[in-house]
Amino acid sequence: MSLDHIVINTLRNMDDAAAIFEDLGFCLTPRGHHSLGSINHLMLEPSAYLELVGVPQSGRQRQEVLDSPPGLNGLVFRSDDAPATHARLIAAGFDPQEPIILERPVEIEGETRQARFHNVRMRMEEFPAGRVYFCQHLTPDLVWRVEWLTHPNGFAGLAEIAIHSLDPEREARTYAMLAESAAEPSGNDWLIRDGGFTIRLSQHETPGFASATLLFDDLSDISRRASSTNGVEWQEGRTGKGAILVPSLDLRLQCRTA
Repeated sequence: MSLDHIVINTLRNMDDAAAIFEDLGFCLTPRGHHSLGSINHLMLEPSAYLELVGVPQSGRQRQEVLDSPPGLNGLVFRSDDAPATHARLIAAGFDPQEPIILERPVEIEGETRQARFHNVRMRMEEFPAGRVYFCQHLTPDLVWRVEWLTHPNGFAGLAEIAIHSLDPEREARTYAMLAESAAEPSGNDWLIRDGGFTIRLSQHETPGFASATLLFDDLSDISRRASSTNGVEWQEGRTGKGAILVPSLDLRLQCRTA
């Protein structure tokens, strides 16, 4: 398993969401406009990223985004070969959608270039928490730009996503098969680990992505910013831990030191 990114759905409220994350001290990439009718900003770390996704106020609007709830609503794994990933998933007994190309223009040093992605989406019937898919970056040099990798708040990485499930043991084994990894019990929860990233499933009557855990160099800056940003709440935790709450997005981001 290799995490590619985690998605936060802003629906039609991208301007407000982007302003909040900028006030929180994240470096946001310039707004992207996808060929399928969605818009985005990325918050990059060296190996993965957090993505704000939404739809424009007018013009083509991506139905998949509109049909999804606000907040955490996408877990995306890395693929080196989308058609091969699609074939592997079918062989493993999944029913993935056909691979699809996604594009968006990127301004690099005054030149417009096309960032291209080859995605394989899983079906909601198999993963009721939200959107799950694989992403092959065909132009990674247009995504991981050095000028977008430094964050004033010290954001350093993604550590975990917590998922609510009606049947965490069964669903953990499904995620483990998807990610070519193993599921293991941890108290009442089930975990799928790979390197520094963990998928945690816990029992809950309402399936969904519950929270994501972000890593920071330290929490002094992000706690100060979160405490003073309109529309945001900061929950102080034990030493080296805290949480950002954004009620307008029904969003909880756990924070801890790297």
